[in-house]
Amino acid sequence: MKQSLQLKFSQSLTLTPQLQQSIKLLQLSTLDLNQEIERFLLENPMLEREDENEPEIHVVREDGTPVEVEAPTPTLDEAPAQESGESDFDMDDSLGDNYWSEAGGGQTRDDDDEFDPQANVARISTLREHLLAQLGLLPISPRDLALASMVIDALDDNGYLGLSLEEIYELIPQEVRDGLEIEREELQIGLQLVRQLEPCGIGAVDLKGCLLLQLQQQMGDEPASGLARAIVAEHLDLLANKDYSKLKKTLKCDDDALKAAQILIQRLNPRPGAMFGETETRYVVADVIVKKLRQGWSVQLNEAAMPKLKVNQLYANILRQHRDSGAGLSGQLQEAKWLIKNVQQRFDTILRVAQAIVEKQQRFFEHGDVAMRPLVLRDIAEELDLHESTISRVTTQKYMLTPSGIFEFKYFFGSHVDTDSGGECSAIAIKALIKQLIQGEDTKKPLSDSYLADVLGKQGITVARRTVAKYREALQIPPVNQRKSL
Repeated sequence: MKQSLQLKFSQSLTLTPQLQQSIKLLQLSTLDLNQEIERFLLENPMLEREDENEPEIHVVREDGTPVEVEAPTPTLDEAPAQESGESDFDMDDSLGDNYWSEAGGGQTRDDDDEFDPQANVARISTLREHLLAQLGLLPISPRDLALASMVIDALDDNGYLGLSLEEIYELIPQEVRDGLEIEREELQIGLQLVRQLEPCGIGAVDLKGCLLLQLQQQMGDEPASGLARAIVAEHLDLLANKDYSKLKKTLKCDDDALKAAQILIQRLNPRPGAMFGETETRYVVADVIVKKLRQGWSVQLNEAAMPKLKVNQLYANILRQHRDSGAGLSGQLQEAKWLIKNVQQRFDTILRVAQAIVEKQQRFFEHGDVAMRPLVLRDIAEELDLHESTISRVTTQKYMLTPSGIFEFKYFFGSHVDTDSGGECSAIAIKALIKQLIQGEDTKKPLSDSYLADVLGKQGITVARRTVAKYREALQIPPVNQRKSL
């Protein structure tokens, strides 16, 4: 094999670190951006937050040299009480150091301690803790308490018994069974104890058992409870499909009795254990605020969502005086400047995109969803001379606070349907029309998907029945047979 040297020319696009950081910040939500900035503040001493409570005072002479400004001397009213001689009483000293830590709130006097609101949020009890607390108040033997606790451990998040008593018995370690001399049939005692606890319906095997437990324990005195129990026990599927004619014929009852039983069943909780346990709460911070002024709609950035950053002047001056020995700090100074610039550029881009969206969707802000016009990312990208990928990053997890509520930027984008007049109608507007028609329907004779498609066709919007069904399901509206009432 003969070796040779070859010279090739090629071009490649390389993203600079500054551009990579700009793209990353642009696609972050406001909450993620604050976390990212907190990380930079911890890692980079050249970066700090602006303190709005301490305005900077800049005084210069006529020749441009700075003048050092001394701190203002406190007035007589602002002077400490000890110096003015009015009083030498110190409440903190008189109460002792432990007073503030023992008196409510758990706060201490240490200035270094930061108040953490998350530490003061009440913790939500789990279903297991709630049931065990009730068991502790019952006058039962420790053996029964242990049996009921074993049943509680087998409940799922909805309060249903996920395992049979035989399976629970097999899961108990042999030494525990031998030590307590537990028999397989004795777990039934624990199950009956659990079913007496609150919330009502706990410990049922299935939905039918859960509803029957609640009817028996809470609504036994209701006039329609007997018919309700018969429906739940034998004809729950007919009630779910709203086959009222067959129900009345089978149970030999009239409309009023069936309606009273239906109302009673609707008051029951099909998942009694779901109210317990921690649920993750998602918080949203609006990036821009839209207001209606006399001149029209105004868009402005949410000042509360904008981090105030600046370069630490103390370290910057030290670095300026020791340029030769501060190679590490020079890099961090450059990173701090990049971050401040990229954060500002991020909010400028968000504002421009928000203004373009509001300009395009003026009728939505005036009349609501029915007036939403079709809009795609390309329309905004062409107007602002930006790439579609940039618009996609800006509209992801960015929110707009309007008089009609808070919306994600992506909410204003969607597909369209051609109309008979040659125009276009957005999918959101069609969904709003379907929702309006269903809300105004006679519940005894609800509108079918075919009828809804015909009504939209008369308004010039040609859509197929399956398209109406797809939009209706997206709105989480049940089909026509499940919307029928007595």
